[in-house]
Amino acid sequence: MQKTTEENSRYNHLEQMSVHDLLTNMNGEDKKVADAIEKIIPQIEALVNHIIPKMKEGGRLFYIGSGTSGRLGIVDASECPPTFGVEQGIVNGIIAGGDAAIRKAQEFAEDNLQQGWKDLQQHNINALDTVIGITASGSTPYVIGAIEKCKQEGIGTGGITCNAGSSLASIADFPIEAVVGPEFVTGSTRMKAGTAQKLVLNMISTSVMIQLGKVLDNKMVDMQLTNEKLIERGAKMLSRQFAWDLKRARGILLEYGSVRKVMDAHRRKK
Repeated sequence: MQKTTEENSRYNHLEQMSVHDLLTNMNGEDKKVADAIEKIIPQIEALVNHIIPKMKEGGRLFYIGSGTSGRLGIVDASECPPTFGVEQGIVNGIIAGGDAAIRKAQEFAEDNLQQGWKDLQQHNINALDTVIGITASGSTPYVIGAIEKCKQEGIGTGGITCNAGSSLASIADFPIEAVVGPEFVTGSTRMKAGTAQKLVLNMISTSVMIQLGKVLDNKMVDMQLTNEKLIERGAKMLSRQFAWDLKRARGILLEYGSVRKVMDAHRRKK
C-alpha cells in the first residue's frame, strides 16, 4: 500500500527557501488539515456514540500509540482530569516504550507486536473500556497488535490514522482516517498528521465529556482549582451567574471546591 504520509513533499529545495517562504508554505499545508477533518466527522461521531454509553456504565477510554501519536494521546488524557474533573484513570494514554518515551524516543519500541496488549493489561482492561489506536501510518506493530487483541477479547476499538486503507482501519471497529496528504518535510508526521490527530482527539474527548455532563452551558464547571488562573476563572463564572462581586465569588468557590458544587448548593437554597 502506498502511504500518503510517506509520499514526497510537494515542495523542493526547502534549504533554499527564506524563512518567510518556509513559514508561509507550512501554513498553507496546515490549512488543509481542518478540511480533511470536516470530511470524516461521521467517522468521529460513530466512535463518540460508542464511547458515551460505555463510559456511563463505568467504562474507561484508552489511547495507545508510539512516538508523536503516543505523546498526543497522553496529552489529551492528562488534560481531562483538570479540565473536566474526572478521576485519574478514566481517560488514559499509553505509549510504546513507557513513560521514558514521552521525553525521549525509545528505539524499536513501536515494532513489538505483543507489547501494546501487555501494557493495556496492566490497567485490567475489560469489555466496558474503549481502546483507540493512534498511528499516522496505520501500520505500527505496537498499535496493531494491541487493537487486534482487544477485538479478540470483545473490547471496543477505534483507530486514528492518516492513510487510507491502512491495517489499523481494517481491524478497528471505528476507524478514523484523516488523510492530510504528504508532509512539508517528507515523512515528518509530527507536522500535518500530528495536527490532525490532535484535532480529532480534542473532538473525541471534549464531545464525550460534554455528553457525560461535565460542561454546563459552555463552562468547565467541574474543572479542578489547581492554580490561580483557574480559581480566577471559576470566580468569574460565579460572579456572572449570581451577580456576586469577585471577592465573594472567590471565597465561596474556595469553600465549596468547584463551580458545580457552588451552583448545586445555590439551587438547593432557592
